[in-house]
Amino acid sequence: MEQVYIEDIASKEGVEVLIKGWLYNKRSSGKIHFVLVRDGTGIIQGVVSKADATPEAFDLVEELTQESAIMVSGTVRKDARAPGGYELLVKDIKLVHLAEPYPITPKSHGIPFLMDHRHLWLRSRRQQAILRIRHEIIRACRDYYDSRGFVLIDAPILTPTSCEGTTTLFETDYFGEKVYLTQSGQLYLEPAAMAFGKVYCFGPAFRAEKSKTRRHLIEFWIVEPEVAYATLSDIMDLAEDFICYIVERVLTERRRELEFLERDISKLENIKKPFPRVTYDEAVAILKEKGVDFPLEDDFGAPEETLLSEHFDKPVMIHRYPTKVKAFYMEPDPEREDRVLCVDVLAPEGYGEIIGGGQRIHSYDLLLQRIKEHNLPEEAFRWYLDIRKYGSVPHSGFGLGIERTVAWLCHLPHVRETIPYPRMLNRLYP
Repeated sequence: MEQVYIEDIASKEGVEVLIKGWLYNKRSSGKIHFVLVRDGTGIIQGVVSKADATPEAFDLVEELTQESAIMVSGTVRKDARAPGGYELLVKDIKLVHLAEPYPITPKSHGIPFLMDHRHLWLRSRRQQAILRIRHEIIRACRDYYDSRGFVLIDAPILTPTSCEGTTTLFETDYFGEKVYLTQSGQLYLEPAAMAFGKVYCFGPAFRAEKSKTRRHLIEFWIVEPEVAYATLSDIMDLAEDFICYIVERVLTERRRELEFLERDISKLENIKKPFPRVTYDEAVAILKEKGVDFPLEDDFGAPEETLLSEHFDKPVMIHRYPTKVKAFYMEPDPEREDRVLCVDVLAPEGYGEIIGGGQRIHSYDLLLQRIKEHNLPEEAFRWYLDIRKYGSVPHSGFGLGIERTVAWLCHLPHVRETIPYPRMLNRLYP
């Protein structure tokens, strides 16, 4: 007898198979039991009748509890009424482990309860749909850059320097020295771009932001490309193409999961190039038209990003922010000294920033000046300054946050469901 996974069941019609999994649910109708079995790849209905199943298997169903581990054998039959279009005429059931009363029941549970039981909540169909979409997004990210000549560069997690600002760093001891958990791999990608031309990194990042918004996690994952000789315009084109690739991939490969989540797929099908591109000053004007008294030269917060992203039905690219609200390494706009060549991409439907990036300073003297202006330790950035001493060229890059992208594509109300084990301001368990 062949062991199969439920996702492959369509090719086994009329064949007797073995499925190893867990009891998802059950119900009885006279002399027939209906058991829903899941194996991680899908769910199939098993029909357990006295006519086809062994007496032991039929009686065992009575004592099975939700999430009991079982091995079910039977013949695959096509049935349009069954979940997935196929069902199993059960011949035998072997009990591997009888589960204790399962804490997550069909009744409604509060978010704190579900988060405390995140290790079990992952078994629900909703969470599996979300995390399969996350998996597809990550696969798409890697495939996109791998197929376009980018070289993967693994940036370190422990760093002696800050990338985004010193106020959100996690500090730890490194054999008597202070080091920090990385906020971004960007600084390490820049020298790699000078070696390989086109590079990217993908990994976790950490920011000690005391934020409780629906968009923030303390630990998150980010994919970051960096390209030598690329200008702001080049990197905006790359970001636009990259987002369209991800959306199309999810629509093609995970439409079933999107439908299960009741996602309005038409909104995602609308995500095509070109994206609207507006300057920071134009974005401020849009906010004022909406009645927001926003002070020019400030950075946008979550409320402003929400309003701006709701103004467009596609991702909007906002570029050329004030110098004072962006990181020290941003290249100045040659046409306006108080602006820098940067871009934030805001997802539509109120989801806000999913990409941040821009063109990097390639002048040694200007970068050193910026480091001093931001009161950063010059010694810690000596290696970073070196890049501007040995064949410096204009270069650009960005970072795309995986969790915010998942939240947008799945239309989730909060990022806590976008990662298997979320780390938030008041959440470190499990």
